[in-house]
Amino acid sequence: MSKSSETPQTNPLREGLATRAVPQACTVVIFGATGDLTMRKLIPALYNIAADGELPPAMTVVGFARRPKTDEEFRKEQEEATRKFSRQTVRDEIWNGFAQSVFYHQSEFHDAAGYKSLAERLEKIDQERGTGGNRLFYLAVAPDQFEPILKNLKEAGLNKAREGSWARVIVEKPFGTDLASARELNRIVHQAFSEDQTYRIDHFLGKETAQNILVLRFANAIFEPIWNGRYVDYIQITAAETLGVEGRAGYYEGAGALRDMVQNHLLQLLCLVAMEPPTDLGADSIRDEKVKIVRSLRRMKQDEIAKNVVRGQYAEGAINGKPVPGYRSEKGVKPDSKTETFVALRVRVDDWRLADVPIYIRVGKRLPKSGTEISVHFKKAPPVLFNKEAVSLDQNVLVIRIQPDEGISLRMQAKMPGTSFRIEPVKMDFHYGTSFGKASPEAYERLLLDAMSGDATLFARRDEVEEAWAFIDPLEEAWVAKENQPGLFEYPAGSWGPEEADELLARDGRAWRRL
Repeated sequence: MSKSSETPQTNPLREGLATRAVPQACTVVIFGATGDLTMRKLIPALYNIAADGELPPAMTVVGFARRPKTDEEFRKEQEEATRKFSRQTVRDEIWNGFAQSVFYHQSEFHDAAGYKSLAERLEKIDQERGTGGNRLFYLAVAPDQFEPILKNLKEAGLNKAREGSWARVIVEKPFGTDLASARELNRIVHQAFSEDQTYRIDHFLGKETAQNILVLRFANAIFEPIWNGRYVDYIQITAAETLGVEGRAGYYEGAGALRDMVQNHLLQLLCLVAMEPPTDLGADSIRDEKVKIVRSLRRMKQDEIAKNVVRGQYAEGAINGKPVPGYRSEKGVKPDSKTETFVALRVRVDDWRLADVPIYIRVGKRLPKSGTEISVHFKKAPPVLFNKEAVSLDQNVLVIRIQPDEGISLRMQAKMPGTSFRIEPVKMDFHYGTSFGKASPEAYERLLLDAMSGDATLFARRDEVEEAWAFIDPLEEAWVAKENQPGLFEYPAGSWGPEEADELLARDGRAWRRL
């Protein structure tokens, strides 16, 4: 790969200042082009990028799937989906221009002839549309389809780019179901694409607030000096959903909350909260620090897992006043299923910054409210000035809201107006939507642009994925062991999870923060 193909464009008047790499003209080949991910996220994301004026004019989309379909039929289906799922209203003049860059290629994933004809079609697109031989392959398919697709891409020579061009592959989660399967998937991918060509996507990291964590921590002098065990009492990370399995029982039964959310999304957020400042903003510098955190997670012994991990499964209940069935009554779920829909963990990071600071993580389905947030709870100030007034001081709490209302708030103490000496907590609140006057781009928009630009900062690296599984696997193994098996506790849909999750914090004299 030539240096010129990866060099960011710069303004000569601002030479020497850091600039963001810009997306280059390319062909995005989406495998699984008729699936939900393509229709709900990928094509709407590309349309929104085009509507914002950030998509290279020559960018081309080729949908690759099994069903026979013409270009026009494919465009029509994607238009209907984009009008339904786009974050902004679809404008006819923009869609009509964007649609001319969208094509369809019919083939079975196992059919070598389909990839040979794909290669020929991509060459033709390069000549007609000026995409420069740059190819971005998006595997929007189940992991069991990775191997035939990657093998055929390699045999067709599509994994290698000509001089001055590039070829990259985006791999969707789940990336493995345990350490062994993750290593096997990494081996399969590596046979066709090198690590610097591979982009493992985690859409949580594409969210604006997740990206802003590094800016909040390292660009504000008031936070960095106190972001350590001397001042931080504990940290909570919560990902709550009101939804159930929503037709995904086939996948969820084999995954559960720990594999589905904690191993990837929530450990990624933990890394951003706990990591040391990188040497620069380069992709590998940031990912190096994240890997150190995953490696520093204190491993639990068999008898410690039941004390630090709580598993739950929702029973029938009500969400917003509407009755909903229990998990075992959902279509496709086994009547005696042991799959957890809720998990709470108490973990520790054995490093100098946050040694002995407990980090509480919880994720659950059918909870009363949907939202994802990180809360940093600081130690209380000494009350010596206020002892005579019998005033109770609350903790300062910094809350980073990942979704849905992206923003940051800080709770602090203030005196109430009046003659009596009364201290009450008040909140300083920052909202992205109101502060910057425009909606944040959706995660897939940012991640697609980064992949086109060759910026892998927000994508998981091979060692990061494997280290995460090395931490998660012993927990899963303990759950299926005959001895010391942690229980599976029921909780009614519409509650905040099993009582045992509350007891996990109560033993430490703490409580979960309500969203």
